Amino acid sequence: MPKISSSDTPTKVRSLEDLAKAADYSLLEKLNCDPQATESGEDFAPRQVFSGHYVPVKPTPIAHPQYVAHSEVFFRELGFDDDFAHTDAFKQFFSGDTSALPKSMNPYGWATGYALSIYGTEYTQQCPFRTGNGYGDGRAISVLEAVLNGQRWEMQLKGGGPTPYCRGADGRAVFRSSIREFVAQEYMHALGVPTSRSLSLFVSETERVNRPWYSEGSYSMDPDIMVSNPVAISTRVAPSFLRVGQIELFGRRARKNEHPNALSELKLIVEHVIEREYRNQIDANLAFTDKVVLLAIEFRERLTSLIAHWMRVGYCQGNFNSDNCACGGYTLDYGPFGFCERFDPYFQPWTGGGRHFSFFNQSAAAQTNFIMFCKALEPLLTVTSDALKKLHDVRDGFSSLMQDKLEKMWTAKLGLNAFDHELYTQLFQLMMQSSVDYTIFFRELSKIPSELSELKKSFYEAPSQALSEQWQAWLTKWRSAVLKREDPAHVSEKMKRVNPKFTWREWLVVPAYKQAMEGDYSLLHELREVLNNPYEEQSAETEQKFYQLRPQAFFDTGGVSHYSCSS
Repeated sequence: MPKISSSDTPTKVRSLEDLAKAADYSLLEKLNCDPQATESGEDFAPRQVFSGHYVPVKPTPIAHPQYVAHSEVFFRELGFDDDFAHTDAFKQFFSGDTSALPKSMNPYGWATGYALSIYGTEYTQQCPFRTGNGYGDGRAISVLEAVLNGQRWEMQLKGGGPTPYCRGADGRAVFRSSIREFVAQEYMHALGVPTSRSLSLFVSETERVNRPWYSEGSYSMDPDIMVSNPVAISTRVAPSFLRVGQIELFGRRARKNEHPNALSELKLIVEHVIEREYRNQIDANLAFTDKVVLLAIEFRERLTSLIAHWMRVGYCQGNFNSDNCACGGYTLDYGPFGFCERFDPYFQPWTGGGRHFSFFNQSAAAQTNFIMFCKALEPLLTVTSDALKKLHDVRDGFSSLMQDKLEKMWTAKLGLNAFDHELYTQLFQLMMQSSVDYTIFFRELSKIPSELSELKKSFYEAPSQALSEQWQAWLTKWRSAVLKREDPAHVSEKMKRVNPKFTWREWLVVPAYKQAMEGDYSLLHELREVLNNPYEEQSAETEQKFYQLRPQAFFDTGGVSHYSCSS
């Protein structure tokens, strides 16, 4: 993440006045406002946005907000005092009310448009106007850019009310999905996976919305009832919320020459991506065409590394469209995500996702997003054939780099010194033929067992005699390979640093958000504490509760093993 010097940032943020000193709205200052936008930010009805990079829009505060949680870990990184989270001013601002801000802070937020491509195919059907000009941030409103401890952060209210991109929806997020996103972002950070972060979470004591969901014990694939949900606002934070879909939108407009400023608006947003996300990697004095090629190279590096991390920890994005792919190369938008428990290479938690976005297909999905990113950059290089060829070479090199990153990840996950294709292939053939928990298996393997019986904790069902013999043969061969040059204790220590002990298990998350909806946050806080330390050995009580196979009753259950995107 790019570092920025800022002598004006207070050493400790205890109030909105302190926070205001760090405010620095680079996106609003350097990019174009929608020329049809209102000056007041009261712009809530669906409409087409034909040009401009953002629309000023006021968030809609939730009624009677109640504090639920803030990220103490992230507060420390930002230089926020924990007591700040419990002030009336903090609650007012981060529950959507911007009416009483210090003068140096904008009284409105902003929403951005973006294009949609699904697995490399451009779509406009989801836009209510069938043009693509109505697709964008429908309920996510950025309210602040600030430089804190030398790092620029953008703060965005998820569930902050309708925007011109809301497509007729209410702009709200329900408490259930807000809890999931709030906890998941900080868990991913604790895992060492690049991600957006969680600042705070507020729930309304009185405001509710209806959403389709699953009845208790339902085995339906799709939601079978309507449920009344408390609404909530979570504040998610990232260096920027610039996405591939945004670059795509301006790339399409430039390609089609949709308006006189189309090419210049594409150039502006690409320059902004470079400044916001890659200022430390790309020399500002280079020619612009060289910067564009380097942008593709640097983004490719981050994106391939990100996917390798996802695979390492068992994460499945579920809906990895271009609008859910951050240009900064970190995990963004925790909607229909999940973590693989019983191993299945085609694990997909979202009922609308399809196999193309399943667990082991994420590298291919990332490649299609990268191809669309490069395609969006092409209009900027059409007059420079050499630069355009370089861009295409970068694009075409994605798969080999991705393969290299994955092989290095599997090498570390298996405690090897070099990738062993035969050991890798045999292992995953055995895992697919057996019923084994992805996280528990690799953590137990990190103990360098010599007998298959030492791995029994990770099996949902005991393997057959024939399979057991194959497992034992593989284990013996693997153990010989990892201990060839190192002692068991050292290998074990290395493996435990990349193989987490505690993972996200939906059947443990569901009780936490159900209790929270009844006003009891104790299990939610307990879950957060466990997941904030995923590699550490914890108490016997914690292990008994959180280091367990999924009970049979939760397999194929709606809202647990699979879920819709009703959030």
